[in-house]
Amino acid sequence: MNNEYFSFELQKTDPETGARAGILHTPHGDIETPVYMPVGTQASVKGMLPRDLKEIGSQIILSNTYHLYLRPGDELIARAGGLHRFMNWDRPILTDSGGFQVFSLSSLNKITEDGVTFSSHVDGSRHQFTPERVMEIEHNLGADIIMPLDVCSEYGYTRDQAKNAMDLTLRWLERCYHAQDNPAQALFPIVQGNFYEDLRLTALKETLPFVKHGIAIGGLSVGEPKSLMYRLLDVMQPHLPADVPRYLMGVGSPDCLIEGVLRGIDMFDCVLATRVARNGTAFTSQGKVVVRNGKYREDFTPLDPACGCYTCRNYTKAYLRHMLNVGEMMGGMLLSLHNIAYLHSLMRGLRESILGGYVKEYAREALKAQSST
Repeated sequence: MNNEYFSFELQKTDPETGARAGILHTPHGDIETPVYMPVGTQASVKGMLPRDLKEIGSQIILSNTYHLYLRPGDELIARAGGLHRFMNWDRPILTDSGGFQVFSLSSLNKITEDGVTFSSHVDGSRHQFTPERVMEIEHNLGADIIMPLDVCSEYGYTRDQAKNAMDLTLRWLERCYHAQDNPAQALFPIVQGNFYEDLRLTALKETLPFVKHGIAIGGLSVGEPKSLMYRLLDVMQPHLPADVPRYLMGVGSPDCLIEGVLRGIDMFDCVLATRVARNGTAFTSQGKVVVRNGKYREDFTPLDPACGCYTCRNYTKAYLRHMLNVGEMMGGMLLSLHNIAYLHSLMRGLRESILGGYVKEYAREALKAQSST
């Protein structure tokens, strides 16, 4: 399942939990797994300079097909030399298919066998995404890892609704697979099936023939209890392919990253780290810190004494609280930098503990710290 552009080296699997450490080789560099991937929806991780992302250890970032198609346009990005050159990022990039945006903007779209017709949230203009068109857009964007068009069904769907969405996702996957002919881009098929165990296993089985370089799990972390997400991951784990990376889409809270790694997941992404940062919340090794709270008004200690990021080396909770409360953008920027740095540090710790044979103990202590607040 490797070619001259992509290969996956599985270095170690924990025999008790199935947690994995590996290296994904891509045209724009190697990715050590497990890995958290910051989200740069509009070809920019909000509040972050590429220089700073590199300094804190970001190995790969995500961009959004739906948003970049609308503005500035995939053809313009192609003329600029592709997304890497356009946004000045020389490390790996993953682009989603726009399927989740279509799901989240459901009042603006219509799904048919052919694809999705939707109204732009920007100006109301009408557009259509077919599987073939999405592959063309992602080819123009030029990301290393690309995703097929899928149907992300809602939590609470009936079994029939979930099965129809799953079946359409599988038919669209086959069309994407045959339309994608660029060997320098790796297509990761997406397993759907909503919250029905039998549908998830059926979707996984039907997806496997299209898996070359990686596999993704979609449709989780969409409002369901976390315990239900973990149960479905437990059901799927024994059946997931071992020789490619496994990507859990849209998951990025510290506890979910830990629990996902313990269930054999290799790659994660989420906008949560920067979104909560802009609202004044920091992830730390001692749990969440809501910097806006009044108790930090005269707290002249760093966000996280165990963190060596630029924010923690140079600023106090009192200063960060002041920045946020007066509306200075630097407050959100400094917290965003810290949150992403913390998640990278957490993933490095999990990776080292897998390689060292103590991941269960490491995860137990990390989860304990996260539940302390």
